[in-house]
Amino acid sequence: MSSMVAKPHAAASNEALQHFQKLLEFETDCWDVHYATNNNLQDFVLVDVRGEELFNRSHIPHAINIPHRKIDEARLQEYPKDTLFVVYCAGPHCNATERAAIRLARLNRPVKKMIGGITGWLDEGFELTN
Repeated sequence: MSSMVAKPHAAASNEALQHFQKLLEFETDCWDVHYATNNNLQDFVLVDVRGEELFNRSHIPHAINIPHRKIDEARLQEYPKDTLFVVYCAGPHCNATERAAIRLARLNRPVKKMIGGITGWLDEGFELTN
């Protein structure tokens, strides 16, 4: 008898490899963002997509604030077209990152989601700033 975990069967290894490699094209994690921002390797713009009030209370160091509803070409004018934007919000319970990523992709801008958001950042033991 199989568990619900084993049903359906796991994908073939080559399919799993393709899936997980592809996933990294869409996502990054808090640890990698923290390492990059603290080791002069920040080759992306970290964007807190929550509202301005929440951003002003606390946010991840090195982040800028563009609420997901306000992402448009005018707000991005100062950035070259090939700038990678890494978006985050409150955490796994929030879909503002997906909304922001959709807007950025529609504007033909490279984008990744920082999985975990603020919740993940704090879970890793990293601090916020204000």
